[in-house]
Amino acid sequence: GSRNTVESGGRKLNENKLLSGKSTRYSPYTTKFSKCKVCKGSIHQPGSTYCQGCAYKLGICGMCGIKILQTKNYRQSSV
Repeated sequence: GSRNTVESGGRKLNENKLLSGKSTRYSPYTTKFSKCKVCKGSIHQPGSTYCQGCAYKLGICGMCGIKILQTKNYRQSSV
């Protein structure tokens, strides 16, 4: 078979642990969601500091805030 599998089938190799960890998994039953730094709206992805709309408009990563896209030549809208 392929080389990136474990014989027991216990876990995947080369997976992003930031997204797949049990502590960072989305739980709809929690009462507290974190707030976006820009618009103060609720964020539904655990571990993020920016909501999806603000991250897209600013061209940054929603989790860490690093600039991903140069938005100077683009018309960024969330509509």
